[in-house]
Amino acid sequence: MKYSEKKEESPRNTKKELIFADDGGGGGDSGDEGFDSEDEDDCSESEYDSNDEQKPEKSVNVSQMGKKSFLFNNTEINMIRKPASKGDTKSDKKNLIKNRQRMLILSSRGIIHRYRHLMNDLNLLMPHSKKESKLDTKSKLYVLNELAELNNCNNAIFFEVRKHQDLYLWLAKTPNGPSIKFHVQNVHTMDELKMTGNCLKGSRPILSFDNAFELALQDPNAREEYAHLPLIKELLIHAFATPKTSRKIKPFIDHVMLFSLCDGRIWYRNYQIIEKDSIANPKEKDISLVEIGPRFVLNVIRIFDGAFGGRTLFENQDFISPNSIRREQRLSKSDSYIKRTDQSKVRNERMKDASQLPEDPTDFVF
Repeated sequence: MKYSEKKEESPRNTKKELIFADDGGGGGDSGDEGFDSEDEDDCSESEYDSNDEQKPEKSVNVSQMGKKSFLFNNTEINMIRKPASKGDTKSDKKNLIKNRQRMLILSSRGIIHRYRHLMNDLNLLMPHSKKESKLDTKSKLYVLNELAELNNCNNAIFFEVRKHQDLYLWLAKTPNGPSIKFHVQNVHTMDELKMTGNCLKGSRPILSFDNAFELALQDPNAREEYAHLPLIKELLIHAFATPKTSRKIKPFIDHVMLFSLCDGRIWYRNYQIIEKDSIANPKEKDISLVEIGPRFVLNVIRIFDGAFGGRTLFENQDFISPNSIRREQRLSKSDSYIKRTDQSKVRNERMKDASQLPEDPTDFVF
């Protein structure tokens, strides 16, 4: 930065203070980064009148930076060292891990109103989510990886509806996986439940998991039975935990998302946190939970290595598809129908036999 000719010269032999970050050493690049804007103007090359015979040095002697004070342009500059913070060095900035989870939510064609309301409820509860239009195909699910990439999302929830009555939920990390396919049961939306609980739109939740999710890591005897639960827990955290870097969040935590394990299924509940002044001790507060909704149950079907497909990592042997359940119900009804028809045939034959009277031996006499 250059001085103009009309600018008055500053008085000589004045004192200035220079504050720069202390990174362990007195010189080097850290000393240059610590200059203020005014001091940088003094350190830069300047122009003076041609009549001025005294010309200052063009740059600061770096070897003098380790001293408490040095002369520059006949100005005594005192250096005050400031303790360095964690973010001053570039290595610390690189080591900072930022949670940048973004969720893509969409459904397939043929979704009914109940499942559509459930999808809208989850979209409202997750401010880091983006909603996409319905997907036409149900076989080429690899297209979802491209949609997630176009929307800058690294997670995806896909509601797959079959026969207008069965809901399957895909939870995947795009584009490399893994992914989980759930069967969703016992769906109750927030509008349907009409609970008294409420939470702020865009607030961050607290995720609460059952202790059974950690049994595979704690108990070696339960590793075979619960080996898939830590992976499911990690994907649920990535999906439902709202990061601090999200633009739509509010700086409040006022609700809890509960994931409990019972009967081999994952039960989802959402509660509001209510704080009230304690009557016994006014300094403390009583905390209570009021359910907000929605409610649903997740039954794990398979866990895949890739996103929306790939090698099977886990398969639930206890899962029975709803088609086979309906088939068994129809067969049971058909069995009862067959039994009724057989009984009616036996009754008709018995009535036919009863209508025929035995022959009278005296009929030939008369």
